[in-house]
Amino acid sequence: MDANGIEPAETVPASQKLGKSDAARMARAASRVIVAKGKKVTEFKPGGKAAADLVAAMLGPTGNLRAPTARVGKVVVVGFNEDAYTDVLL
Repeated sequence: MDANGIEPAETVPASQKLGKSDAARMARAASRVIVAKGKKVTEFKPGGKAAADLVAAMLGPTGNLRAPTARVGKVVVVGFNEDAYTDVLL
């Protein structure tokens, strides 16, 4: 983000754990959720609903929201995949 001059509006420290209810709230507010796990990228279009499979994909093995997570307008990107971030941010 620094290389492209993008400044985050809000940063949440890792010590503040975001759980299942936080993930569901973010999903309901999004028009598109992109979840990256390794090289696998899955896109969801929640349409105001937070389906159980979407929320489960957003959570890591500890039950907390996976990092990094970025909200860009009505798009939420969970996990890291360079192509997904490039698509959303540029």
